[in-house]
Amino acid sequence: MRFRSLSRPRRALATLAAASLALAGCSSSGGSSNASPGGSKDYKGKTLTLWHYEGADSAMGIAWNQAIKDFKAKYPGVKVKFEAKGFEQIQKNANMILNSDSAPDILEYNKGNGTAGLLSKLGLLTNLTSAVHNYGWDKKLGSSLQTTARYSKGVMGSGDWYGVPNYGEYVMVYYNKKMFTKYGVPVPTTYDQFVTALDTFRQKGVTPIANGGAEYPAQQIFYELDLAKADRQFVNDYQLYQHKVDFHGPQLTYAAQTFADWVKKGYIAKDSANLKAQDMGNAFEQQKNPIMISGSWWYGTFKNEIKNFDWGTFLFPGNKLDPGSSGNLWVVPAKSKNKSMAYDFIDITMQPDVQNLLGNSGGIPVAADVAKITDPKNKELIQNFDKLSAQDGLAFYPDWPTPSYYDTLVAGVQELINGTKSPSGFLDSIAKPYNDYRSQLGK
Repeated sequence: MRFRSLSRPRRALATLAAASLALAGCSSSGGSSNASPGGSKDYKGKTLTLWHYEGADSAMGIAWNQAIKDFKAKYPGVKVKFEAKGFEQIQKNANMILNSDSAPDILEYNKGNGTAGLLSKLGLLTNLTSAVHNYGWDKKLGSSLQTTARYSKGVMGSGDWYGVPNYGEYVMVYYNKKMFTKYGVPVPTTYDQFVTALDTFRQKGVTPIANGGAEYPAQQIFYELDLAKADRQFVNDYQLYQHKVDFHGPQLTYAAQTFADWVKKGYIAKDSANLKAQDMGNAFEQQKNPIMISGSWWYGTFKNEIKNFDWGTFLFPGNKLDPGSSGNLWVVPAKSKNKSMAYDFIDITMQPDVQNLLGNSGGIPVAADVAKITDPKNKELIQNFDKLSAQDGLAFYPDWPTPSYYDTLVAGVQELINGTKSPSGFLDSIAKPYNDYRSQLGK
């Protein structure tokens, strides 16, 4: 089973101060691209170095493996040196690696202000704006999906393109149909019904929600609860710094208090603070917990691995906003030695055959022919994403606002689970680093 670390999943970069010193002479543009598709391109004998951290059995891993085959077929004699990297391996060392001669030609990287935004600001990524227009990728990506690909002074949502997504993702509720039937629990369609379902399982001796407090899962549950009381303006304030965020306002206070209450009531296990995302996924597969609140990146794995019970998904009941966005980005390091090859590979991942394969493997394509998606579950996955996109319901991820916020939230939510911090104390602990970073940006 693959370890789907962080969309989510996102560790802090090595220290910003060190990076800034090392990059003092770098341009913030990272160089621009004037590449274009078509024409005669001879890549014979050349090698494209590609990094990503998707599991081989994931929808993205399956589709991108096909893209590598298509790339080699289109450009005879070309070589592709694919290196599977762990998410944290890339995230912790990105600034050092990308500022060296060991930088790959293209890699998957997390979107958001504290990740791709920071690297674009430091001049480590190539400005892809010209390539995006020349290849027509902007025509394939809706405005909500473009948000996380464009950055101005490190802040997403506008400016130049520094990455290209070719899939979408969002957080949903996975549920074990067998266990719901066994314990007489109807599938909830409202928030109140959802809480009743949690309570019913608990009364029957079952901890309903699988969790991983040591990584991203717990903070995404916290964020779902925050979004239950939030609107788009709150998301824009929190993620894009449009206005100051009140960390003791109704949205975050409700989320912190409710999360702590769910732990006290046994909806979330008190011993889940030190569990990782993979532990959470294992628990759901082993039918220890009937519910898992996590991302679409698990979909392909569950489809391949769960054989002994039926499962389904639904959007978090009552919410009009959910964690989600475009998928991670293809980025081209400023020090890439084969930028033109990198652009041509990105273009292949945007072609219908690869996009359709991604959709039929349990992913969420951005440019597929929906009529070619044959599996009913996969169609449901894509339709829910389309529903969220249409209602402007993609609220990004809670750790995006600062480069180190992932660690801040992990530590804070762990203390909520352990009971070593009150909801108010937890909110104080996550407010300070957020406000400090916002001040650094001059917001």
